[in-house]
Formats: sequence, structure tokens, C-alpha cells
Amino acid sequence: MFDERSYDRRRFLRDAAAGAAAVSTAGLVAGAPARAATATTAAAAGTARSGAVSFRWWGTSGWRIDIGNRTVLVDPYLSRYDTGLFTGAFDEETPLTVRPTVIDPLVDRAENILVTHTHWDHFNDVPYIAERTGARVVGTLTAYHLGLAHGLPSGQLAPVKGGEVLDFGAYTVEVISSLHSRNGAWSMAFPGVRVSRPPKPEKISDLPEGDTLAYQLRVAGGPSVYFMGASDFAERNLVGLAPDVAMVASAATTSTADYVPRLMAALDHPKVVVPVHWDNFETPLTNPPTVAPNDRRRLDDLIAAVRKASPRSRVLVPEYHTAYHF
Repeated sequence: MFDERSYDRRRFLRDAAAGAAAVSTAGLVAGAPARAATATTAAAAGTARSGAVSFRWWGTSGWRIDIGNRTVLVDPYLSRYDTGLFTGAFDEETPLTVRPTVIDPLVDRAENILVTHTHWDHFNDVPYIAERTGARVVGTLTAYHLGLAHGLPSGQLAPVKGGEVLDFGAYTVEVISSLHSRNGAWSMAFPGVRVSRPPKPEKISDLPEGDTLAYQLRVAGGPSVYFMGASDFAERNLVGLAPDVAMVASAATTSTADYVPRLMAALDHPKVVVPVHWDNFETPLTNPPTVAPNDRRRLDDLIAAVRKASPRSRVLVPEYHTAYHF
């Protein structure tokens, strides 16, 4: 059945406001970060503009979304420490590390934190940020129990499964049951869930995948934006979302069949596609982002696949801390 409301949302994509990051496809080269008309510095990342809606990429699949004077975070991982993952010496016993000197200048406030899954490169900093800001943590039952293990009160933790549409007034958040990507052996690192409160995690292997979610944030009078934290999805769960913008995780392997064509079709060919989870997330958040050679090829492959499967979609390769307006 034709949904007129969905059609109107698909047609709506606001131009950048004066002085904001005006993004166009001109000059976008596969594998090269998009340049914005005005880039914010890390120190200015907490500055609010009344009524403005901005999206700032924090590497991996992390985002800061400012809606007027309200802030939503997605998978905020800012500590970015070395586990050996990018040097061929991965150590699953690497101690969990939180770096307040990196986090505090960037996170002055947060109302909600949306967690796609609980691997360390997505969840590591969430308990600290939630404790510091009082933000609500939205995530799986595993995220709920890990939050308790870190000492967060149950009232600050919102367990979800997928299918929920949460109304926060100026914006809504739809929760989508999703899937984690597969490695070259068609498996994944640290599978498993937490069905009860565990001891406080101490090393990265104490943070399992814990099931995976995606989120669609719809701003009142503004765009609808789809966020994914890993490069797989449950195709049937995306029917009818039709986001204006899709934050799409770069595929870690070729284990997921027809990843991009199926995703673009299921999302009804978003007007803007933003590749994420392609940077070296064990290096500082400084521009230009550091990209491992294998990830550079995967990013190039993702861009090419999007342009082939959804030629009318614009591809925006983001830079850190840059305010984008859709």
C-alpha cells in the first residue's frame, strides 16, 4: 500500500543552514573524506545552536546529534586505545580503558545514548558518559546488565528488543532488530549475551556482541536518519523505514551476501548514504581519519556498490567533529 507520509519524508531533505556544513556531491572521490563548508573543531563540538539539527561523526559508528539544546549519542567510543587489532597482534585480554581527558571536552551533555551492540568499540565509554551526564542508555538486555555491572541505576537503563518507537517530543527513535557482521570464518568476535548482571567488566573480551540493534531517528519537522553499527541486517525489518539518510557500516568481509544491493533496496534508496566504521578506531580522533589499507579498499568498494545499486543516492564520506545538516 502506498504510504503518502513515507513519500513526503523521502522527499524532504533540508539544505544546509547558513554557516553550517553544506554538503554536496561535487568533488567527492571514492575513499576521500567529504569536505564541509564550515568544520567545527573538537573544542567547539559541544556548542549548541538553538533550533539547529546537526550530526557529528565520532569515528567507528559513533555520532553526536544535537537537536536544538538536546543531544543524542550513538555508540560513542572516544577513548580509542590500542588492542593490536590493526597491527596483527590482537590481544583479547586488553584492559578496558576510559580516557576522561578525551571524552570530557567533547561530551558536555547527553539526553539519550543509543547502543547498537556491546563490543568494546561501541560500548566502552557508554557507562562513563551516562554516569557523567545522566543520559539514558537505550540498548539490548545485555547492555542493560552491563550497565548495572558498571553501577548505573536501573532507572537510567532502557532495555529494548526492536519494534519500539520511543517518543521524546522533538524527535522519535525507532528501534530495529538487526544483525552483527561476520568475519572471514562466518563467525564473530566475542559472541554471546548477558542474561543477568555480571561482574564489572575488566577486559575487552568481557564485552560480548550481546545482540545487535539499529535505530532510526526522526526529527520533528526534519530528516529521518538510519544508524547501523555493524554490516549486516535483517532485511524484512527495514520495510517501510525509507530514511532520508542512512549511516551504513562498511563491510568487514564478503560473508554477507549482496550486502549493499539488498540494503539499499530495503531502505528504499536513501537520498544520502554515509559510510561509517571504516576508520582505524585505535588512533586519535584527528582529521584526516587514519584508514588501514584493507579498510580503504572496503570503503572504496562500499562507495562503488552504493553508486551502482542506488545511483540517485549521494555518498558523503564524513570527517570527525564536522557538523553536517540534512
